[in-house]
Amino acid sequence: MGSGQVTSSEPFDFQGKHVTVAGLGVSGVPAAKVLHGLGATVTVVNDGADERARAQAAELEALGITVRLGDGDTLPEGTELIVTAPGWKPDKPLFAAAAQAGVPVWGDVELAWRLRGPDAAPWLAVTGTNGKTTTVQMLASILKAARLRTAAVGNIGVSLLDAVLGEEKYDVLAVELSSYQLHWAPSLRAHSAAVLNLAPDHLDWHGSMEAYAADKGRIYEGNRVACVYNVADKATEDLVREADVEEGCRAIGFTLGTPAPSQLGVVEGILVDRAFVENRQKNAQELAEVADVNPPAPHNIANALAAAALARAYGVPAKAVRDGLRAFTPDAHRIAHVADVDGVAYVDDSKATNTHAAEASLAAYESIVWIAGGLAKGAVFDELVAKAAKRLRGAVLIGADRALIREALGRHAPEVPVVDLDRTDTGAMRAAVQEARRLARPGDTVLLAPACASMDMFVNYNKRGDAFADAVRELGSAEG
Repeated sequence: MGSGQVTSSEPFDFQGKHVTVAGLGVSGVPAAKVLHGLGATVTVVNDGADERARAQAAELEALGITVRLGDGDTLPEGTELIVTAPGWKPDKPLFAAAAQAGVPVWGDVELAWRLRGPDAAPWLAVTGTNGKTTTVQMLASILKAARLRTAAVGNIGVSLLDAVLGEEKYDVLAVELSSYQLHWAPSLRAHSAAVLNLAPDHLDWHGSMEAYAADKGRIYEGNRVACVYNVADKATEDLVREADVEEGCRAIGFTLGTPAPSQLGVVEGILVDRAFVENRQKNAQELAEVADVNPPAPHNIANALAAAALARAYGVPAKAVRDGLRAFTPDAHRIAHVADVDGVAYVDDSKATNTHAAEASLAAYESIVWIAGGLAKGAVFDELVAKAAKRLRGAVLIGADRALIREALGRHAPEVPVVDLDRTDTGAMRAAVQEARRLARPGDTVLLAPACASMDMFVNYNKRGDAFADAVRELGSAEG
């Protein structure tokens, strides 16, 4: 790790400044209102001009904010700063024009960071391809168990602008950050931060795996206490080595194995800390039992260790780690046990929308009938199938890109029986569950871990998971 004193950026005086907000939507509308309230002359530009955009535009125009619909590419004259929605790609013509004119570009996270008051709560920040939301929620639960005023913010929960500008005072914030948000947050300096894992994702936005990793790595810049990395994912440790941090900041690893000094890990079913203890060469602090983690699947234990590492970096006592993990309830559609029917467990992990998430889910069970498929978004499935092959009792494939998974199964698990469901109607999930039941034996797990996005058949992954759970409950009620 490089080191050098990094100071937070100077306050920015918005009075009379010409600020362009790029994009309406979840972050653009509140950003425009906040900037207008700070005395800036605000222009909002937006690519689309649909009904929702027109309604949002009318709301902002009533406040005296200029809105240009249907033109997100032209830089408004006199612009001194752009505040962009995180999803806008860096190669947009608007940003090229800004670069040419020397106009800085911030995201909503950067804006929130700059607007924090002098006694603002420090940020404990989390990024990674998978597990961010769960880890941040676990971290907030641990901080609350330590009687700290906190909230899960950023990509989830309370908006960062609300958390920073609202009346409620926080001791510390648990912040989820996407690679998009980090790309547009140059002066962010967290108290401590974690990169959970790195796998190819959003490469169409970033342009390359290297650019994606570099944006994730920005979370470590200027960290004061701990840069938390995944011992099993060397790329995360490499990002720590490259980061420019404050003097005395430490690299802290988490592992599912026995931890070395300056790591958190697992020993005989116990989560232990060998990082934030006296004489870490010889001592370890017991934090919680694996059974305290819900659910105790390997990747979720890793999430718990990362959350514990950030909490311990902030000085939270061991007991609060245990109490916080016990109190934590995962969101729906994240390895959620739906029911047992005829000795077979049915598990909904509809949130596994990419191969990396599905791999973690498949690793949690010994004998699986796998329901998979949907929109692949350019993913390839060979590595996923090769790793899971020995655990598969059977596979039921649904959705637009199911052939890609079928072909990978043919190459790497040719003995596994496969049902290819060529239908996308509302009854398709019910049929998939019935086929999975036919293939399953007592002791098996029927696992919905699609490794694909849902939009070919469902509004979102929640609706896909609901359809699975409904079909499973029908099986159970047919039993009764």
